[in-house]
Amino acid sequence: MSEGRNVVIEYRDAQGKLERLPALAAELVALKVDVIVAAAGTLAALAAKQATRTLPIVFIGVGDPVTSGLVTSLARPGGNVTGLSALSPELVGKWLELLKQAVPGVSRVAVLWQPGALGERTDKDVLKEAEVAARPLGRSSPSRQRVWRRFR
Repeated sequence: MSEGRNVVIEYRDAQGKLERLPALAAELVALKVDVIVAAAGTLAALAAKQATRTLPIVFIGVGDPVTSGLVTSLARPGGNVTGLSALSPELVGKWLELLKQAVPGVSRVAVLWQPGALGERTDKDVLKEAEVAARPLGRSSPSRQRVWRRFR
């Protein structure tokens, strides 16, 4: 595949103005592209989804595509939207399992994140899944409140 020879890539940049995303997505739909790649996170993917129900949309770097309403589930996204998720509560247990396999002696894991960046519901779901996943490893996860108090 070579750009300009057998593929044309239509680039659109909101230039940091998120309110421009819906118009840019609609413009791409009007151009009758074959696929939209939403590479700017959740808001770009949501704008693309609102612009079309028929063109395939592939998102990259979305926090939680299920909670944000992009897909119905990770296993079966449904509709015309699919892609790569940066975070999903359902994966927390797998992350801890893989970490335990990679570093068998691990006993304390710290996660640094911005509260609310993924939505309050996702934050709560991640912490809940971490608590559940940590139990079989012989550990427990501190409550969200205790963690946030320590860092304020």
